[in-house]
Amino acid sequence: MLFHYHFWTPYVEETEKFYESLGFSVVQRIGRVEGTFQTFDPPLQWEDFRNHAIQFRIIEMRKDKINITFGYGKRVLFDHIGFLVSKEEHDHIVVDANSLLWKSDIDERRTFIQTPYRFRIELQTRQEMIEDGSCSLQGITITSSAGDLKTSLSSLLGELSTTIEQAAGEKTMLTLARMTGVTASVDPNGVVIHPS
Repeated sequence: MLFHYHFWTPYVEETEKFYESLGFSVVQRIGRVEGTFQTFDPPLQWEDFRNHAIQFRIIEMRKDKINITFGYGKRVLFDHIGFLVSKEEHDHIVVDANSLLWKSDIDERRTFIQTPYRFRIELQTRQEMIEDGSCSLQGITITSSAGDLKTSLSSLLGELSTTIEQAAGEKTMLTLARMTGVTASVDPNGVVIHPS
């Protein structure tokens, strides 16, 4: 199940406020202050720390079965998408990634597969990464100049790849997210949020 995407963005506070307006809740905020990572989790609000020089590594937000993360970057950069999979699906996809010669970084929390298309795919087996509820991430559109992106992702992900559409574009970017339980809008990073 497609459940997740991640960006680096100079619009950290704006991105949090945007997804909050769609009904998402902050789960965690981790940032670096004077070289040390610290948490700024709720109930803390931006008013509590806005004037500190925090470089956010990750802000995690959830709404039912949707999990979105972002961190500070000098420019908007799409990093990865995530799928919640069974252990069996995980192992099968990793074998297929190896046959495509795509690097897999496996640890106890999650697996990242590096695609040749300038984004990664996260495989997550921990159900606690989502919550109960009816809102879900139904599909995404990624722009890319690579003609074989959709075919390669289909080869890797099988049925899971049906949630990914490709549009022509110079830069690899997540440009559209289809979700249930939201209103049509555009996030600060240019992602069109489309109600499904």
